[in-house]
Amino acid sequence: MNWTIENWDRLAEALGEHVVMVGTALLISLAISLPLGIWAARRPGLYVATMSVTGVLYTIPALALFAFLIPFMGLGTAPAITALVLYSLLILVRNIAIGIRELPAELIEAADGMGYGRARRLLRIELPLALPVIVAGIRITAVSQIAVATIAAYISAGGLGDIIFQGITQDFGEKIVAGAVTASLLAIVVDEALKLVERRLRAASAAEPL
Repeated sequence: MNWTIENWDRLAEALGEHVVMVGTALLISLAISLPLGIWAARRPGLYVATMSVTGVLYTIPALALFAFLIPFMGLGTAPAITALVLYSLLILVRNIAIGIRELPAELIEAADGMGYGRARRLLRIELPLALPVIVAGIRITAVSQIAVATIAAYISAGGLGDIIFQGITQDFGEKIVAGAVTASLLAIVVDEALKLVERRLRAASAAEPL
């Protein structure tokens, strides 16, 4: 553990780069997926088309997608974040749309009967009740992005993948272990934190009447 102890600052810097990269990609993904998911929830044809397109993007290997983006965006964090966003759309749009579509019809009818307009119903009824499903999608997305972001070191995006690939190139096992363990711990912490949020939201949704 000598390298880890002596270079904890470099490991912390790589962790910070990883968190910033994933956090930025997650925010952009949500900004795109939320309106698209809401729209798709109300239009079955759009939902099918969106799932088809995002499903194709999701199946592209990470390295192939990075390689495709390099001629347009160069090396660095920009193509890495773009790839992470593209990978996230399938899960986020699907969970947002399903969370809204699976709300009981009687709740929607009750809201309409109480004089809620579509915008007010969405903000006061549909999104709050769909939030546990949406957070579940965010949890899966965040953990997936943490994993895929390690590969982004191949295109000079930094992060914990940089430590791992340096260890592979230098045949230095401790670097590989330090980077991999830190990335795994980050994924576990994020997963458990969002899982707790999801449970509390589900409990609140079950207890709160219309």
